[in-house]
Amino acid sequence: MKSILLHIDHDAAMAARLQVALDIARSTNGHITCVQTVNYNVFATGDVYGAAIAAAMPVIRENADRLRAEIEQELENEGVAWDWRFDYGMAAQRLLEASPLADVVILGPADLGVGGRGPASLVGDLVLKAPVPVLVVPEQSRSFDIGAPMLVAWNGSAESAHALRAALPLLACSCKVTLASVVEPVASAEGKLPPTEGARYLSRHGIACEMLELPRGDAPIAETLFLAAEMRECALMVMGAYGHSRLAEMLLGGVTRKVLADPKMPILLAH
Repeated sequence: MKSILLHIDHDAAMAARLQVALDIARSTNGHITCVQTVNYNVFATGDVYGAAIAAAMPVIRENADRLRAEIEQELENEGVAWDWRFDYGMAAQRLLEASPLADVVILGPADLGVGGRGPASLVGDLVLKAPVPVLVVPEQSRSFDIGAPMLVAWNGSAESAHALRAALPLLACSCKVTLASVVEPVASAEGKLPPTEGARYLSRHGIACEMLELPRGDAPIAETLFLAAEMRECALMVMGAYGHSRLAEMLLGGVTRKVLADPKMPILLAH
């Protein structure tokens, strides 16, 4: 993954995703494009005379400039190729406009000002609409070892197959790939691809994997997957994402939403 789009904002996971972007760029001799936006539309409702937006504009722009200066200073000392794109408007739209020639978009799990809890509406918009995978990096991430073990959450759906395919550049660097399926007590196999198909696909690309069946049990599927990944010291979980609505609460329902509510590691998502 050589062309990396990095979302720049003041949220709590900014430092973590910057470090992950740097680690990936160094490992792949890649390039980071920092995308920073300022959106004044949030003040429009009820601000009939524009007083609130007039007062807020200088402060918002000053804070944005300060964040840019801090991150640019750090980037100058990292030995990684990068450029900066600043624009006005919604972050989701600007990232989507920049994504067609990217390999991955790196985001935080939660929107700014929501106490660090995900999933972010930005993640929902990008996963559903972007032509590239989305890497969601939690606040606690300190680094990203591209050669570490990685886990693919497999349920036989087209979305999980898309995520597997999108993750190939990273999986090819991993020392061990695990294809993990949570086995439901009663589940229809109609229209589902068995794990063996995922393993065959990986093998054609020279990637060996362990096929792992996890009992459904009483714990939420998200917890079961995280536990399996942590036991194998995985640096990344790969998942398919589902939905049709632009609202994250509706788009990222079920397992995906619960995984992103409290991610234990970076999560690569594709729809």
